[in-house]
Amino acid sequence: MGASKVSEYSQKELSLAKYAKALSHPARIAILNLLLKKQACICGDIVEELPLSQSTVSQHLKELKEAGLIKGEIEGVSICYCIDEKEWMKAKKMIADFLGKPAPFNTKCC
Repeated sequence: MGASKVSEYSQKELSLAKYAKALSHPARIAILNLLLKKQACICGDIVEELPLSQSTVSQHLKELKEAGLIKGEIEGVSICYCIDEKEWMKAKKMIADFLGKPAPFNTKCC
């Protein structure tokens, strides 16, 4: 999205789109499921669990971190990743609010 167009959307719409983008790849969903299951994870462990290369996993971790859904702490030569609980709850509420809106399911539409 061009920078000039961003200003035409509300902060809530931009935040929801940020979360949706982060969740839009099955590898990222798999990474999040792994982090939720293990509570914390070192990047190497993630690579061992998924059929992806180290560089691909790193790119997906970067996307999740930029969206705020995960955070990472340096531990020696590795980075330990975990779910960012505060941001996770914010995303959960925002997505639930959006999907919870009543939709007029009109049988005469399209």
